[in-house]
Amino acid sequence: MSNIAIVYYSQGGATAMIAHSVAQGVNDAGAHAQLISIEPHQLIDGQWHDEATLARLANADAIIFGAPAFQGGIAAPFKAFADATLGMWRAGHWRNKVAGGFAFSCRSGDDKRDTLEYFAALASVHGMVWADADEHEAVPRKSASSRHPSDFPAVVGQGADGDAAYALDPADVIAGKQYGRNVAALVARLAGEVLESPAVLARRALEAAERRL
Repeated sequence: MSNIAIVYYSQGGATAMIAHSVAQGVNDAGAHAQLISIEPHQLIDGQWHDEATLARLANADAIIFGAPAFQGGIAAPFKAFADATLGMWRAGHWRNKVAGGFAFSCRSGDDKRDTLEYFAALASVHGMVWADADEHEAVPRKSASSRHPSDFPAVVGQGADGDAAYALDPADVIAGKQYGRNVAALVARLAGEVLESPAVLARRALEAAERRL
């Protein structure tokens, strides 16, 4: 079973809700999702520290990044986390892992696009394979600058606050779940696995039991 980590920062709850929907999609596809939240206590003098979390990410088959878009770019706590992955880069711990990302913004401006492109650039630096919104597309080590914004899964809520849970559109939750399923399917395909949802497995078990009657 593939192990897919979803590492995210959420200030007001919307990004956390999307992260949980992505995790549900991963689990529905038959893989295992682990949610990893970037928390304020991990920041010491502006630098992010959590060796246990880095170890969990090193052991994951895929990593999905998530953060709200603030003031035209990536949220500072997530940037601090990304800066702390230098050791992962030096050791090549993330190389050839599948990567993905999602962002939340209260408006449909460039800040969301820039956040998503930041995730793709981070993945490229680490030598990861980016998972597009379409499960059949994966572009290994491709520069973020050469990608179109439509290549990235994105959610946009309407509200006055940058990461307010009340601003989240239910359609964004559905999109997050579908993206989680797509990433899990891509991980399985690259590993040569046959990935089926628990519902499909349960139906096949029932059919086999009926044949034995």
